[in-house]
Amino acid sequence: MMKPQHGMAGHGGRRTPFLTSYALTLAFITFVSVLYFKDFSSTLHQPFLSRPPPHRRQIGRPRAPARHHGGGSSNSGDALPPFAVGAAPAGCDVGQGEWVYDEAARPWYAEEECPYIQPQLTCQAHGRPDTAYQHWRWQPRGCPLPSFNATLMLEMLRGKRMLFVGDSLNRGQYVSLICLLHRSIPESSKSMETFDSLTVFRAKNYNATIEFYWAPFLAESNSDDAVVHRIADRIVRGTAIAKHARFWKGADILVFNSYLWWMTGQKMKILKGSFEDQSKDIVEMETEDAYGMVLNAVVKWVENNMNPRSSRVFFVTMSPTHTRSKDWGDYSDGNCYNQTAPIRDSSYWGPGTSKGLMRVIGEVFSTSKIPVGIVNITQLSEYRKDAHTQIYKKQWNPLTPEQIANPRSYADCTHWCLPGLQDTWNELLYSKLFFP
Repeated sequence: MMKPQHGMAGHGGRRTPFLTSYALTLAFITFVSVLYFKDFSSTLHQPFLSRPPPHRRQIGRPRAPARHHGGGSSNSGDALPPFAVGAAPAGCDVGQGEWVYDEAARPWYAEEECPYIQPQLTCQAHGRPDTAYQHWRWQPRGCPLPSFNATLMLEMLRGKRMLFVGDSLNRGQYVSLICLLHRSIPESSKSMETFDSLTVFRAKNYNATIEFYWAPFLAESNSDDAVVHRIADRIVRGTAIAKHARFWKGADILVFNSYLWWMTGQKMKILKGSFEDQSKDIVEMETEDAYGMVLNAVVKWVENNMNPRSSRVFFVTMSPTHTRSKDWGDYSDGNCYNQTAPIRDSSYWGPGTSKGLMRVIGEVFSTSKIPVGIVNITQLSEYRKDAHTQIYKKQWNPLTPEQIANPRSYADCTHWCLPGLQDTWNELLYSKLFFP
């Protein structure tokens, strides 16, 4: 029997079985490669959105699509800013519109379902007899408000740090956002801790934190204690923000608020030196001037510390009060107590909201080299005399017999029940962040 020949060719030019097998294998590989390349090329030419999403997709921040001309502010020509996934319709002002009663779509969550609401804001748990204040939906004129999508927001916050900085009204908005998001996070993957002035909510499976930092004036003041801070004689240490700002560094999204504590009805006391000085040099300034001075210091810090290519900054405007019913045409000598429906006069602007400070907000932030998104919650909140906590909250001190006999005397017409109005503030923030 003839032995097989090894090598490239056999005697007499005949092709060996090894070479024949090799050639067939090479031809098969070439054939499959051509088919694969054609299939891969075809796939690349299909529209991306027509492909079904994978079962479990880890989403980072997507590349910003091109912006249509006429959209909001931008940092680099027509590109959308960080975190944005689309653009608002041209000429859309979500701050102008009307409240629509909607039991089907509101509230976004139930009070008892969110364990993070402070007892100062749990109105149902403290005996409020009506629930209508939970069912009002804000409808901008001429354009829709993007529907809040908790999953989208959490994915966009993956690996990020979002920080609210301000007073108790800003904290209420912070807690509202946690309530809007937390049901989309497994129970074992979330936590909330407080460290003095800083509260941190962790969405562990997203490696994300949403935080609140107490700084009612933004600058250093004698009201900086996060627990004991109800001080009548308020003093602000000029433009000194370093004490607080060291906690702001590293935030990818900053949401500032400062207004309520400025409304003393008197000139603001400004400390030129340090609170540790035995002899304190204090001068008085008009509130608008002092407010503008501090906001300018914040803008300077933002310009020096925030990267517009990767981070965003917002300022939430003034939250109104409703302390005199005669302001909206009710001469019963009342206030927000027992109010169950919004004000219908679209031109209403209460005397407790300063148009002067509103003007300062616009003037200061319009000069910033880093875009600062203004979340204008003021006008739409002016209408919501029904949405305050009223008497339905944990009281700081025991009520006197006189107060019990006259509930209007201790009604809180400053803060807001949750769920309620502040969920709409977060809808506006959501719109500004993802659809500027």
